[in-house]
Amino acid sequence: MAPAAASGGSSLPSGFSVFVTFPDLLFIFEFVFGGLVWILIASSLVPIPLIQGWVMFVSVFCFVATTSLMVMYVFGTHSGETSWITLDAAYHCVAALFYLSASVLEALATITMYDGFTYKQYHENISAVVFAYVVTLLYVIHAVFSLIRWKSS
Repeated sequence: MAPAAASGGSSLPSGFSVFVTFPDLLFIFEFVFGGLVWILIASSLVPIPLIQGWVMFVSVFCFVATTSLMVMYVFGTHSGETSWITLDAAYHCVAALFYLSASVLEALATITMYDGFTYKQYHENISAVVFAYVVTLLYVIHAVFSLIRWKSS
């Protein structure tokens, strides 16, 4: 493990040190909770299909992109180049913004649920909203610390 990566320096970790350095440790939680959002949105019934489509797009896009970045970091494809630090910061800022918009829209759709929906469907939507806000918080934290790493690189 590189000393800069272990101490939160300005370089990206590679190998399994991705799973023990902060903020890259958050990849695991973004992966798990993002997958939960994807599953909950896919199984829930949202009264406005356009909102469900956007939330589904955001959850799938971020899940695939986060998984891809995590795998590339583990394999060390960044080779210590600073352009990857910029990519990491930019991606997490975009993901945080996307998830914030998806969370707000999903909450709005859940609030406006009216007659014709079962108690179970309502609770699925509430769970999707809660996990979407958790993932939003994870991406915001990761974005802030990625921007700090980018600034110091």
